[in-house]
Amino acid sequence: MAYQGSNTSTVVPDWLNKGDNAWQMVSATLVGMQGMPGLVLLYAGIVKKKWALNSAFMALYAFAAVMPCWVLWAYKLAFGHRILPFWGRPGLATDQDFMVSQALLPATLHHYSSGEVETPAAQPWYPTASMVFFQFAFAAVTVMLLAGAVLGRMSVRAWMAFVPLWITFSYTVGAFSIWGGGFLYHWGVMDYSGGYVVHLASGAAGYTAAYWVGPRLSEDKDEFPPNNLLFMLAGAGILWLGWTGFNGGDPFAANADSSVAVLNTHICAATSVLTWTCWDVASQGKPSIVGAIQGMITGLVCITPAAGLVQGWAALIMGILSGCIPWYTMMHLNKRSRLLQKVDDTLGILHTHAIAGILGGALTGLFAHPDLCSMFVPVTNSKGAFYGGSGGIQFLKQLVGACFVIGWNLVVTSIILLVIRVFIPLRMSEEQLKIGDDAIHGEEAYTMGDNPSIVQNGLNRDDVENQTL
Repeated sequence: MAYQGSNTSTVVPDWLNKGDNAWQMVSATLVGMQGMPGLVLLYAGIVKKKWALNSAFMALYAFAAVMPCWVLWAYKLAFGHRILPFWGRPGLATDQDFMVSQALLPATLHHYSSGEVETPAAQPWYPTASMVFFQFAFAAVTVMLLAGAVLGRMSVRAWMAFVPLWITFSYTVGAFSIWGGGFLYHWGVMDYSGGYVVHLASGAAGYTAAYWVGPRLSEDKDEFPPNNLLFMLAGAGILWLGWTGFNGGDPFAANADSSVAVLNTHICAATSVLTWTCWDVASQGKPSIVGAIQGMITGLVCITPAAGLVQGWAALIMGILSGCIPWYTMMHLNKRSRLLQKVDDTLGILHTHAIAGILGGALTGLFAHPDLCSMFVPVTNSKGAFYGGSGGIQFLKQLVGACFVIGWNLVVTSIILLVIRVFIPLRMSEEQLKIGDDAIHGEEAYTMGDNPSIVQNGLNRDDVENQTL
């Protein structure tokens, strides 16, 4: 039986709220499913046929590689005791006593300038193990999103080295600074569920990585049709519904603000899909499945920093804007800008995640409702600019927060890749780039027997497989 024996007080301590704990574990699972299998399926379907397995593998590897890093040192870097204004003290998150104790984010204790406590430290009514798993899912999804910028040419071995280094030196800094009790958290920068920590970070870092890794082969860059639109739709569907946990789990409780966040998430996403589709029809004469998925993503990203902080009408406006501005930058500005053309961002995550994330953060600084802010933001009397008074300062805070995330990811991602390339080539060999999955993994996504692709390309398979991945 569930509570049989004399240790009921240990299994169900007085501080445990079973509803909150159940919701947090469900939310964590939904976020995890966004990555595995959501992004795995999306990446497998959205790329050219010869890159289907490699793209899926990069996402799968990232999801797995983050977990040991997270429990051995990275969780406490992001959510532990403060050691620097932007970083926590590293440490293990595997001890039994730590895992079953009540969750606590110690650095989130917020004081007035006088030293008096303004907001207690975040201490949800469930075990630390639930918090560790929930935050792991966010970290894993972030680096999986980053992969979208370098699909179709980054060396697997370089990627294997990059993931733990980036999680350690880049992701944890953003997470602690904005969520874990760092300087941006205490200043009052609003990022409800990861518009900056997850999406802006992955977009900025991914675009930087794409620059250092270099472009795809010209034949891939010029012609890169999705190999399976149904896989794409399946992955996109998991992403969309998984966002219920992504935004709904961030109040750390099954409370009223969580419900607001979930509803706003779907209002904005649906509106963005419709807006993007209307632009596709207006400019191309027909709707696009790929375009609808991109619109879905930009809507979900845009609402993420604001999900539980804005009213429903604001979510509608954010959906319209997230279906317009990233559409313009991706479909028109990207093709006309010489600067943007210099970087081969495979899936356009600069537009779908970085630009949409900045847009969402800025709009949060305008639309954040005072009453909803009081449920979530540690700085009392916080509100968006549209509500007058000191609200205009919030908009400025949002822009400064975005600049910090962009700057940190640009510099740290560059340093990590420059160090890695001293030991491992960042880019695959030309032969591997021509063949794709079969040369890299010895496998293909769709086979009915022996594949003649290597022979047709005039390459020796054994020679290719022996080259550096």
